[in-house]
Amino acid sequence: MKKQIFLILALFAAGTLPAQDIAWPEAKTEAKPAARWWWMGSAVDKGNLTRNLEEYAAAGMGTMEVTPIYGVQGNDANEIQFLSPEWMRMLQHTESEAYRLGMQIDMNTGTGWPFGGPEVAVEDAACKLFITEYRLKGGERLACKVEVADARQRPYAGLERLMAFGPARCLDLTAKVKDGVLDWKAPKGEWRLIAAFCGKTLQKVKRAAPGGEGYVMDHFSARAVRNYLGRFERAFSGHAAGTTRLAATAYPHHFFNDSYEVYKADWTAGLFDEFFARRGYKLEEHLPEFLAEGERTEAARRIISDYRETLAELLQENFTRQWTEWAHRHGSKTRNQAHGSPGNLIDLYATVDVPECEGFGLSDFGIRGLRKDSLTRPNDSDLSMLKYASSAAHIAGKPYTSSETFTWLTEHFRTSLSQCKPDIDLMFVSGVNHTYFHGTTYSPAEAPWPGWKFYATVDMSPTNSIWRDAPAFFQYITRCQSFLQAGKPDNDFLVYLPVYDLWQEQDGRLLMFDIHKMAKRAPRFIEAVHRINDAGYDMDYISDNFIRTAKVAGGKIVTSGGTAYKALVIPGARLMPADVLEKLMNLAKEGATVVFLDQYPEDVPGYARLKERRAEFNRILGDVRKMGSTPGTAGRVIFGTDYAGTLAQTMAVPEAMKTGFGLSCIRRAHAEGAHYFISALTAEDTEAWIPLAVSARSAMLYNPMDGTSGKARIRRKDGKTEVFLQLASGESVLLKTFAEVDVQAPAWRYYTPCATPESDLAWNKVPDRRWGFRWVESIPAVGNVPDSISLGSWTDLSFEGAETAMGTGGYTTTFVVENPAAAEDWLLSLGDVRESARVRINGREVATLWAVPYRCFIGPYLRPGKNTLEVEVTNLPANRIADMDRRGVKWRIFKDINMAALGYKKGTYAGWQPVPSGLLGPVRIVPVRTIKE
Repeated sequence: MKKQIFLILALFAAGTLPAQDIAWPEAKTEAKPAARWWWMGSAVDKGNLTRNLEEYAAAGMGTMEVTPIYGVQGNDANEIQFLSPEWMRMLQHTESEAYRLGMQIDMNTGTGWPFGGPEVAVEDAACKLFITEYRLKGGERLACKVEVADARQRPYAGLERLMAFGPARCLDLTAKVKDGVLDWKAPKGEWRLIAAFCGKTLQKVKRAAPGGEGYVMDHFSARAVRNYLGRFERAFSGHAAGTTRLAATAYPHHFFNDSYEVYKADWTAGLFDEFFARRGYKLEEHLPEFLAEGERTEAARRIISDYRETLAELLQENFTRQWTEWAHRHGSKTRNQAHGSPGNLIDLYATVDVPECEGFGLSDFGIRGLRKDSLTRPNDSDLSMLKYASSAAHIAGKPYTSSETFTWLTEHFRTSLSQCKPDIDLMFVSGVNHTYFHGTTYSPAEAPWPGWKFYATVDMSPTNSIWRDAPAFFQYITRCQSFLQAGKPDNDFLVYLPVYDLWQEQDGRLLMFDIHKMAKRAPRFIEAVHRINDAGYDMDYISDNFIRTAKVAGGKIVTSGGTAYKALVIPGARLMPADVLEKLMNLAKEGATVVFLDQYPEDVPGYARLKERRAEFNRILGDVRKMGSTPGTAGRVIFGTDYAGTLAQTMAVPEAMKTGFGLSCIRRAHAEGAHYFISALTAEDTEAWIPLAVSARSAMLYNPMDGTSGKARIRRKDGKTEVFLQLASGESVLLKTFAEVDVQAPAWRYYTPCATPESDLAWNKVPDRRWGFRWVESIPAVGNVPDSISLGSWTDLSFEGAETAMGTGGYTTTFVVENPAAAEDWLLSLGDVRESARVRINGREVATLWAVPYRCFIGPYLRPGKNTLEVEVTNLPANRIADMDRRGVKWRIFKDINMAALGYKKGTYAGWQPVPSGLLGPVRIVPVRTIKE
């Protein structure tokens, strides 16, 4: 039988700690979990706002992000128009109450998504390129008007260019068009006339709240963005249109932008001029290649790449930077989800204060004992995708990376806290340190259960039964983030994002880096990221612009944000600007390490001055290749195709916990050493000496589940520091190392089962043992409940309402331990719990267990002789909501999408089978002893 692995427990003794800080870091407000807070129809009132905030604060949440969306059916009279005087009064009250409760308030710079609304005039709306073509022969005149073919666009679309392509030449006829009539006679030959119009996507704000309906704005236009932000300035200053002056409202802590999601917006007025100014040639003169369908020529691919780069720059400068600078002028900061944008995600994320990634779907790590759910959606929470935001934060020196967390993990009402833990651990090892739940909905006290709800979310709200034990989960997050927000990033490598390869290779014209399509957009890059990670290293991505500003200090590459790395890795990039390649060579000459994997870059991107740029590129490439083939020169360029072997030639040391033990981790640096977050996202238990990539004289271990800590057992072996770790599948721990100091603290206790006279407790051996049972709370009320039951799902019991109850069942049993001191401690294991449990021994609170493995130490709570164990188990709301659907209860009362199912499908939950609920066991109590050195 496989040896049991038990979670480490630390016992502190009285004494004086040294000056070195070995306590848990201070848990600032930002360390507490945050959440998107949907205001349905903005139908809020002061009393319920206060009630909601008090419940959030009491549970341990720190920041609420106000995002107004569509409303509740039949509640129009209570809806408040976005940014109206009344809406601003509600925001003022929210900010005041949050301050009283020690919380912060963020705010979406809009309603629903993307940015837009009633004050976005059609001239500021998102734009799209429309093409109309004509054919003429020599001597002919155009008989029809020059106009956009789509009649719906004629009120909006403006002619940008009319180009004529004939025998070996092209002509710009735009100036010859007056009132839609072309005054031009075709010269000799066959002529293709292409009219390019700047039209409108006519996209409206998705899931808009009252007062937020309207066109989506043109994110590429500086004027459109400026006009859009003006509405907020007027509202916050108290100048609301058509009203008397109001008191100014404080700007929020952060303004937020949800994922881009501006569909088919591939143009903006004046793009031809912007393109010429930035790329050095006229796009209009290459419209046949630009518009070509099917297999593209090399020239066409380069022109498309230049177009994509131009859109990326316009988005960054005119929207992202302007929005952030505007927020700064008003004392606020910005949080942004750049994914989905037609731009370089690294540069876009780095332009804001808090880059935010997004998880989507439930990850399957094979964690032992963690239940699965058949109702899940495809998972897009890939490490390679999550790292774009944290990479930008790290290289730009931003202290926080946030995440939209728990979007569509499972179907509504079916997600447990235990299912949440692996995915939030994945966020943490990807660099996230400021998680935002997706999310919670404002719900008034008078709303019947389940209250007001938003689709596409794990509902972190007081009306969800999981809320009862959620504070323990929130404490876990706070403890982890208190460490992850401390110190500085300490990843090994900078990894070049080959954005020019992506821009040149992908089909179509508009290229949006949607998280659901990244496997198609960047398969080679994703593979490279995983190969580097699997080799034991961690990394941050870097863009061309950040390479241009990098420096070398002490043999390390230092980014403009002040973060240092041991090497810069270029994984199979084919295209690279000549000046970036030259910068890499210069970094190597200055003592940095530059690694080329799979191949050296082979060409420059783009179309203009191609011959001259290629010549310059090839000259530099020759020098780089020479450096790579001549070890011992001043520069250090390494080339290889074996990832692990090539990367081993750098000064970076791989983390053996990743390569040899299947653990996931992230490392950060602090003044005295390093600290790690380590998660066993694996089916295997770990009990071993783990070599570290850093040297340490001493180390501390911290258990984020219960807040205990202690001095870790370490040793030196083969020139490396090793730490002894015990982690069961699914568990996590924080490790803090000290390079020079031998910290003085009580030892971290490592446990193993022991054989004592007390090891065979009779109640463990009786499979049909009866447990006392009562309902702590149940909705609806359950009748004819027996006094005692056997362990198993209460949905299988015959008493009335067992299959449909949502609530908490209390289990009680007694057991005898004649001599608790016969063992150093005693471990209680609850086995299978559906879904969380509070444990009491002899009337004393012991722990709230919400994730696998459901176990805790109970030794200090035992007394000689008879002991009483009480376990309160809370189930999911799934059975109750399914019963309501079977009975035809109308609870889907929301406008717009109205609680779509997975995949945005309509339907009810009436066909759900009962979800197992309660204490399934087996329950065991095991005596343990400390492992001796």
